[in-house]
Amino acid sequence: MSKDQSYVLKAWEVTVRKTQQAKKRANSVFGTVSVAPHTDNDTATDEYDDETTTNRSSTEEFYHAERVLPNGDYYTGQWYDSFPHGHGKYLWTDGCMYIGEWYNGKTMGNGKFGWPSGATYEGEFKSGYMDGIGTYTGPSGDAYKGQWVMNLKHGHGVKSFANGDAYEGEWRRGSQEGQGKYQWSDGSHYIGEWKNGTIYGKGSFVWTNGNRYDGFWDEGFPRGNGTYKWDDGSFYVGNWSKDPEEMNGTYYPSGNEGNLEWDPKDLFNNLSEYKICSGERVPTLPSQKKLSVWNSSKRIEKPRRMSVDGRVSVGVDRAFEKMNMWGNEIGEGGADMRKELDAELMRLEAEGIQSLKSSTVPMKLPKAGRKQGETISKGHRNYELMLNLQLGIRHSVGRQAPVASLDLKPSAFDPKDKIWRRFPREGTKYTPPHQSTEFKWKDYCPLVFRSLRKLFKVDPADYMLSICGNDALRELSSPGKSGSFFYLTNDDRYMIKTMKKSETKVLLRMLAAYYNHVRAFENSLVIRFFGLHCVKLNGPTQKKVRFVIMGNLFCSKYSVHRRFDLKGSSLGRTTDKPESEIDSNTILKDLDLNFIFRLQKAWYQEFIRQIDKDCEFLEQERIMDYSLLVGIHFREASVAGELIPSGARTPIGESDEETGHRLSRAEVDQLLSDPSRWASIRLGTNMPARAERTMRKSDCEFQLVGEPTGEFYEVVMIFGIIDILQDYDISKKLEHAYKSIQYDPSSISAVDPRQYSRRFRDFIFKVFTYDN
Repeated sequence: MSKDQSYVLKAWEVTVRKTQQAKKRANSVFGTVSVAPHTDNDTATDEYDDETTTNRSSTEEFYHAERVLPNGDYYTGQWYDSFPHGHGKYLWTDGCMYIGEWYNGKTMGNGKFGWPSGATYEGEFKSGYMDGIGTYTGPSGDAYKGQWVMNLKHGHGVKSFANGDAYEGEWRRGSQEGQGKYQWSDGSHYIGEWKNGTIYGKGSFVWTNGNRYDGFWDEGFPRGNGTYKWDDGSFYVGNWSKDPEEMNGTYYPSGNEGNLEWDPKDLFNNLSEYKICSGERVPTLPSQKKLSVWNSSKRIEKPRRMSVDGRVSVGVDRAFEKMNMWGNEIGEGGADMRKELDAELMRLEAEGIQSLKSSTVPMKLPKAGRKQGETISKGHRNYELMLNLQLGIRHSVGRQAPVASLDLKPSAFDPKDKIWRRFPREGTKYTPPHQSTEFKWKDYCPLVFRSLRKLFKVDPADYMLSICGNDALRELSSPGKSGSFFYLTNDDRYMIKTMKKSETKVLLRMLAAYYNHVRAFENSLVIRFFGLHCVKLNGPTQKKVRFVIMGNLFCSKYSVHRRFDLKGSSLGRTTDKPESEIDSNTILKDLDLNFIFRLQKAWYQEFIRQIDKDCEFLEQERIMDYSLLVGIHFREASVAGELIPSGARTPIGESDEETGHRLSRAEVDQLLSDPSRWASIRLGTNMPARAERTMRKSDCEFQLVGEPTGEFYEVVMIFGIIDILQDYDISKKLEHAYKSIQYDPSSISAVDPRQYSRRFRDFIFKVFTYDN
C-alpha cells in the first residue's frame, strides 16, 4: 500500500468515526429522524460518501435530507442544490444548535438558536445575524425582547435583568440611547434621555419614597439646571454639578423646616448607589458559527488568489487538487469538469458578464509615498513664521483657564471678539522673549475655540506639545487649489492652513451654527476646527497671515493606501498625474474612483443619517464646493504587492488554511458586540468595510459610478467632509454662468448650495451602501 493510499484510508476512518459520533449526539438531541430511502442508483458506499448519510435526488429538487458532515456537525431538514434550503436543524460539535429557516445555506427568516449554557435566541435572522424582532434569554435570567440589527439591540426593546432591574425604551448599537425607562429592583425609576448606555440629557428620577429630581443629566448624574422635590412639597432649584464650586441654588420650604439641613451633595451620594446593570454578554454569536463546507453541483466559485506569497492555487484548480488525491482513476472526470467550466466561462463572456478568468489578475497595492511635507528648519523661507505661530499658540492655550460650561453666550461668537497681543523680541509681562522677528498675534473668538477643543476631547497639554514642541512643522510641497499653504505637525495630528480673508469671514459668520451642529451631532463628519488666528508681521508691508488649525483626517494607526476627493461632479474630476507618478499620497477624484464601499448595516444607517444632517447644515449656511475625503487601507496583500480579494463568493465555512487570513465575520462580530471597542471607532474613523471593485463602461466617458464586478476587498476606511468655507458668492455665481454655456450645468462644481447638496448626497449614497 502506497503512502498516499494509507493517508486516504486514515482520513476515511476518521470520517466514519465522526459520522457515528454525530449520529448518536443528533439522536439524543433531536430524536430519531427518518431518512429518505435509497434509490436504485445508490451504492453501498453512499453511507460514508464524503459528507452525506442519505441519498440525494439527481434532479436537485427540494427534499428532506440528513447530513453528517466531515467535522462532526449534523444537519437534518430541507435540502436543495447541495444547500440547506427551507426548514432545518443544525447541531454543532460544541453543543450549539439552530432550528429554523434556511436560504441557500444561510440562516434566514425565523428560527431559534441555542447555546450549551442554556441561553436561547428566538426570532428573525438575516444572513446568519440576529436581525429583526427577537427574544434573547440568557443562562442567568437576563432577557431582551425587541429589535435587533446585526446581533446588536437596535431600536425599541424591553430588557429584564437577572438582578430584578428592567429597561424599556430605545436602543442603539447594543446600548440604551434615546428615550427610555429604567426601573431598579427597589422600585425607583428613571424616565428620560439616554446616551451610550448612560443617563444623559433631560429626564426624571423618582425614588420609592416619593422624592424626585427633574432636570438635566450627564454621565448618570445631574448636570445643569434641575429641581429636586420632596414628597412634602418642598423643593430645591439650581445648577447642579459634581464640582462643588459650580453648584448653586435655592431651597423653597413647604411650610415646615424639615429639610433645611439637607446638602445637595447628598443627592450625588445617593445616586452612586443606583448602578445601571450592563447585563450578561451574549456568548458565541450565531453568525460566528462556521458551517461545514457544502459542495454545490451548480455554483461555480470565482478563482481567486489566496496565498500571501502570490501563488494561484484556489477556486476551480483547488477542486482538481482534491480529486486527484484519490489517484488517477478520476483524472478523466476532472478533464470533463474542466471542459464544462470552460464552456460556462464562454457563456458568461457571451452574456457580457465580466470574465472570471480576468479576475485572477488582482489589483496592485499603490506604491508607498514618502512622508508628506518639507521640514521647516532654520533657513527655510517660512522658518520665522513657524516660530511666530508656535509662540502665539503657546501663549493662547497656556494662559486660558479651563472651560466651565459648553453653554456659550451669543457675545462669544461675535466676530469682533478677538484679542491682539504684541510679541516684541525682548518680551513683555505677558509674552516671553524670543529670537524671531517682532510680530502681532490675534486670537479670533478664543472662548469658542477653547470650548470646541474641549468638546472634541483635545487635551490642552497634548495640543500645545503637538504644535509647539521641539519638533518642527512640515510644509506641504505645493499650495492647494485656493492658493493656501498647508502645514502638518510632526505627529500628523493637526493640519494648519493659511486662510484668505474671505474664508476667515465665512468661518466667523457660520461659527455659531458650526458650534451648535458639532455639539448636537458627535458623529458629524464635517472637518474639526481647533483655532483661528492671525500673525501680523512687522515691516513696511505689514503683512497679515491668517490660519486655521484643523484635525488631520488621515492621522490613523492604519497606513492610507488610496485617497479620494469626492464631490459628485464630473467636469475636471480626474487626476492629472500619469500612472507612474501616482502613489499612496496622490489625491484621486470622482472619475478615478473604482470602488463601491459596503458598511456594516448599523453603521450605514448612521452614515446616511449623518450625511443628511451635515449637508442640511452646509446648505443652510450657503456653503458649496465641499467634498468627502476618503482614505482606504487595504487589509491584505501578497508579498509581491498584489491585493488579495476577500473571498466574498467562497463556499460557506471554507477554512482559514485554504483561504488565508481574512477579516472574518467572527472578528466583525467581536467588534460589534464589545462596547469597549466601539469607543475606538467613530463614524468615519478606522471603520471596517468591504470595497467592491467597479468597472466603467468604455463608451461612458463621464460615468461617475462604475458597474460592480463582485470582486471584494477587506478595507479600513477613514472619511470626512472638508473644504466647507466656500460660500456661493458672486464669483461662484459668475463661474457657474460661464461654465454652463460650455458644459452640462450638472457636471460642474459651482452650483447653488441646494443643488450641490442634493447632487452630493445622490452620488455619495451610490458610492456607499450596506453590506449584505
